[in-house]
Amino acid sequence: MSIVVQTLSEQIYTLMRDRIITGDMPVDTAIRQDALAAELGVSKIPLREAFARLEQDGLLLYITNRGFFVRPLSAEEVEEVYDLRLKIEPDAVALASSMATEADKKAAYNALMALDEVMVSDKSKVGRKNRAYHMALVKPIQRPITIQVVERLNIISERYVGKHLEPAGRDSRAHDEHTAMYELWASGKSKDVADMMAQHIGQTLEDLRKQFELEKAG
Repeated sequence: MSIVVQTLSEQIYTLMRDRIITGDMPVDTAIRQDALAAELGVSKIPLREAFARLEQDGLLLYITNRGFFVRPLSAEEVEEVYDLRLKIEPDAVALASSMATEADKKAAYNALMALDEVMVSDKSKVGRKNRAYHMALVKPIQRPITIQVVERLNIISERYVGKHLEPAGRDSRAHDEHTAMYELWASGKSKDVADMMAQHIGQTLEDLRKQFELEKAG
């Protein structure tokens, strides 16, 4: 058994990241650091450390003389993030498929089951579990820089998962695609899983484009 010890700034980072991703924090109001520090019972030092990480992850935006804001969802960010994912993630998943051990396959399967569970029980956790599943398909490559880049892109994408699943029927389609990808990946069918991952990410991008266009038109 391993014990994971988080520093205070890491705990604040995790808490704030979850609040941002679930939409619990407004995007048009500066974060009141004094009030937040008082709420959490911490000093501003670990708060600033956590904010620096959140800014690096693309979740917070710092505006001079105004403070930190939650970075708003945007069509421009969707294009950039999902385009980068299309360039990196399918190949990474293909390589991981050829290298995955039985332990890796079990971990990916468990991540898939956890995602399926929250799709039914707690939609607020879907983004986080979706990221965990996607990362489980990548981690066997044992290339830390690639893993870090893919994870950062998935952290930003996490905020768009809920938006993408708003229209009826998309959660069922996502389940089918994730299940099919796992079966190809676990069977070592590298090219097939790369093609399907590219299709999965590409279709999500297209869906989000249409949603932003509809919102703009409305």
